Amino acid sequence: MTAITINFNNVVNLTDDQFYQLCRDNPDIKLERNQWGELIVMSPTGGETGSCNSEINAEFVIWNRKTKLGKVFDSSTCFKLPNGCDRSPDVSWIQLERWNSLSEQQQEKFPPIAPDFVLELMSPSDSLSDIQEKMQEYMAAGVKLGWLLKRNRQVEIYRQEQAVEILNSPPSLFGEEVLPGFILELGVMS
Repeated sequence: MTAITINFNNVVNLTDDQFYQLCRDNPDIKLERNQWGELIVMSPTGGETGSCNSEINAEFVIWNRKTKLGKVFDSSTCFKLPNGCDRSPDVSWIQLERWNSLSEQQQEKFPPIAPDFVLELMSPSDSLSDIQEKMQEYMAAGVKLGWLLKRNRQVEIYRQEQAVEILNSPPSLFGEEVLPGFILELGVMS
């Protein structure tokens, strides 16, 4: 199953609070919202994708526990991005100082902040063009570094104001200046 986009804009324009409540009232449905206010119903992941995502997320959590530089979030976290999107990256990270600048209420709901880093792991149900568009949305919203991990072991690296870099079967990825000292050994994807 692929993601389904629903346009209710001629019927109702959901406020941020209404979208938040809609998500809370329907916890079994993963919803996102694009910059045009259209709802995106995301399909659940399969076992292999879910396991791989957990392994990758664990690498970020372990690194972050050691460095204490920020906050790591899983795919259940929805961010209210500055460009109007409500998105849930598979893995995301925010520098601690930026996270702490949010109020408790902002941290509790869908945080109104673009992560410093996002990772999307393609699953069989994902459309490549849709997920690439999503990565471009992240960059437009202010994300500094993004990794799109494809099923063919190809990686797309997104950086602010730079062309997308495509790597074929890299053994590892480096966090650059955004994630100092972080290395993701891509063997965790096996």
